Amino acid sequence: MQKVKRILVSQPKPTSDKSPYFEIEKKYGVTLDFRPFIRVEPVVAKEFRTQKVNILDHTAILFTAKVGIDHFFRLCEEMRITVPDTMKYFCITEQVSLYLQKYIQYRKRKMFYGTTGKLEDLVTVVAKHTDEKYLVVMSDVHDVNKTVDQKKDIIDHLTDINANFTKAVMYKTVSTDFSKDPDFKYDMFLFFSPSGITSLFSNFPNFEQGDVKIGCFGPTTVKAAKDKGLEVNVEAPTPENPSMPAALDDFLKNQK
Repeated sequence: MQKVKRILVSQPKPTSDKSPYFEIEKKYGVTLDFRPFIRVEPVVAKEFRTQKVNILDHTAILFTAKVGIDHFFRLCEEMRITVPDTMKYFCITEQVSLYLQKYIQYRKRKMFYGTTGKLEDLVTVVAKHTDEKYLVVMSDVHDVNKTVDQKKDIIDHLTDINANFTKAVMYKTVSTDFSKDPDFKYDMFLFFSPSGITSLFSNFPNFEQGDVKIGCFGPTTVKAAKDKGLEVNVEAPTPENPSMPAALDDFLKNQK
């Protein structure tokens, strides 16, 4: 079996020298290249206005990712919209909720979030606040946040509970073009979202795995890979390996 020597990590390069990825490079003598398969581009104010969405018609904003928070407040600034102090915020996790402190004074009575990071838990919270009119901040490919069975996204769930909501596309998810890169040769790919898998096949429609190893973070990413016929060699998080660096370390330690 071919040993893994060159690995593509489909995330931005860590800013800290203490990242466990750099320790793995030294420990096993491998090369890690940090090259995101997808990038996020803003929907500018002129584009957003074509959606005919009035932000101030809503009493609550729903976020499924930190990137949505950044683009919501960016657009508000571009459009000179002052978000009222009465606005409520519903987030996929407490971690995402806390990120709001970057833009507003954090008041717990205005913040609501799910406990597990699953869409179902967030929607359960939303269902307890039926009087709100929700603005759902999303990308143009909003189904990247589907549940593990890939059947329902956030819009499907909100429709099921008859929530009063409006979709607002505030950023775009674009595949990075690697198709003409002659140096795009790796023994292993590490993916962190279904969009990464989609981008791989967008770049290389006839991609065949062969001896290439695949690592995936999160159940939706694992399923997206398997749906494309890929063998997933490394999975995280697991009880034994709660992070991708831990799972990668374990794989490299045991490779023959």
